[in-house]
Amino acid sequence: MNPSNPVSVFPAPDLEALLARHHASPHALVQILRELQALHGWLPRPNLSQIAQALGLTLAHVEGVAGFYRFFHMQPVGDYRILFSDNITDRMLGSEEMLRHLCHLLKVAPGQTRADGRVSVTTTSCTGLCDQGPALLVNHQQVVTRLTPNRIKHLAELIEQQVPVTQWPAEWSRVEDQIQLADVKLGPQPEPGQALASALARGPLAVLDEIKRAKLRGRGGAGYATGTKWQLCRNAPGQAHYVVCNADEGEPGTFKDRVLLARCADAVIEGMTIGALVVGARRGFIYLRGEYTYLLGHLNTVLERRRAQNLLGKAILGKAGFDFDIAIHVGAGAYVCGEESALIESMEGKRGVPRIRPPFPVERGYLGQPTTVNNVETFCAATHIALNGGTWWAAIGTNQSTGTKIHSVSGDCERPGIYEYPFGTRIGRILEDCGAQDTQAVQVGGPSGVCLSASEFGRRVGFEDVPTAGAFMIFDRSRDMFEVARNFAHFFAHESCGFCTPCRVGNELVVRRLDKLQRGHGSSQDLDELHELDKLMHGATHCGLGAAACNPLRDTISKFRPAYEKHLKSLHFVPGFDLDAELSQARLATARDDAGAHLETLP
Repeated sequence: MNPSNPVSVFPAPDLEALLARHHASPHALVQILRELQALHGWLPRPNLSQIAQALGLTLAHVEGVAGFYRFFHMQPVGDYRILFSDNITDRMLGSEEMLRHLCHLLKVAPGQTRADGRVSVTTTSCTGLCDQGPALLVNHQQVVTRLTPNRIKHLAELIEQQVPVTQWPAEWSRVEDQIQLADVKLGPQPEPGQALASALARGPLAVLDEIKRAKLRGRGGAGYATGTKWQLCRNAPGQAHYVVCNADEGEPGTFKDRVLLARCADAVIEGMTIGALVVGARRGFIYLRGEYTYLLGHLNTVLERRRAQNLLGKAILGKAGFDFDIAIHVGAGAYVCGEESALIESMEGKRGVPRIRPPFPVERGYLGQPTTVNNVETFCAATHIALNGGTWWAAIGTNQSTGTKIHSVSGDCERPGIYEYPFGTRIGRILEDCGAQDTQAVQVGGPSGVCLSASEFGRRVGFEDVPTAGAFMIFDRSRDMFEVARNFAHFFAHESCGFCTPCRVGNELVVRRLDKLQRGHGSSQDLDELHELDKLMHGATHCGLGAAACNPLRDTISKFRPAYEKHLKSLHFVPGFDLDAELSQARLATARDDAGAHLETLP
């Protein structure tokens, strides 16, 4: 399609069938937009107007939603939309060079659509394939893993020959589980329905007691007590109760949920069904991140099989009144939707902006009704607890952090992949097992987590010491920790929802100062100002994204300050260089940039 003469509107039958499939519900807006774009590649304004009219929404609302999510496009972006994963581990494997090489072969500028409308090439945030990168997404749906120069060359040839993506070599899209060490959750799986039958025999209140006895805490990072969350949801008044599985695994460096959904989907879905039994829910949702769209067919197959086995639907396992079913909501590229209230906003067909809390989702969640939102790994754990009991689970790990934790290990190591350990395991043990050598630092829990130096490898994974959402990125002594922090800063600036000024402007100011340092134009004053920005954002932002955005900056400045100071050296030792004048000009330029950034972002 030539972008200079785009089709103004797509055929009405396509849109009518799509709207009918979703019962013309305004809450399905994100799904309607996603499916329409999958058919045609982009979202013309006349179609958005038709959707608004059919759903009883304003065009401004529909365009606002379409403009919020990275994977929606209101202008043509090419028949082949190539998105290179831009996490730091992909860069360490050469993704930047491969992107430039592909652009050279296709004669297209990064971030632009080629004049003939055939292709565009740009970057996206981490695609959850850090253990088999560099990786890319094609048209937001199909992945290509383990990129090499030869694969890039072949890919360019297929695009020029206009070979449909579905006809590309199948091995390119092979995603391996790479389970290097399994324990409770990744070991032998219970038969479908086994844990559910045990839960029904116990009864909902007894199951809740087992979850509490197990001291199960959420595996999405925050570590909230699952039993408490379920009880609050159960006790909250409402016309309906909902169970939601948060599979929006957007934290860079994390891919454990991807593996659980691919390998242990029955255990995850069974845990949701057990949760529904406890809280009294009749409907559930899996919120699947847009980057994992390739798992959609597999998950729907599992759901259909479980319905046929009477493990979902009406009178589950013959229990009268126990009715529960699950639908899948696919995201459209927004890291902030990993926050549970933003996720619910997205499910309701809105922009994924976190809500003001209280009220919490357990009181007023999806459609204003009591809703429990739990991580993929949490639901998987609930299945094993329902089968084996809370005392058994509590005997694993530590007193405050019971059970096991799955880690997504990537970066500088011989054996990247998935590792499951009891809580309380030493950081150094994980490094030994994955074959890491000469390790300088480990980023635990993703960019919003903690960066540990070599002197801290004796610390242990657990909520009382080193909490984690699951990412475990390894950096040897050849890596520049300043560049690691700069990559993370760009990620947070890109992913800010823009709702609050401290996050929207603060992240942009952090990026500008780090880029200034990278160019060799910085000073120690910039480091001081970065520290002040960290303090401001940590206490003044609307949600956890802004509060955690400076975590890697704070840790790396504190523990790897020479990596920053080497970027100041270019201000010295230059013949005829006037340091005071240069600093004065740099400060003036920064002040102008800062003022401009603030004015540009004002509502």
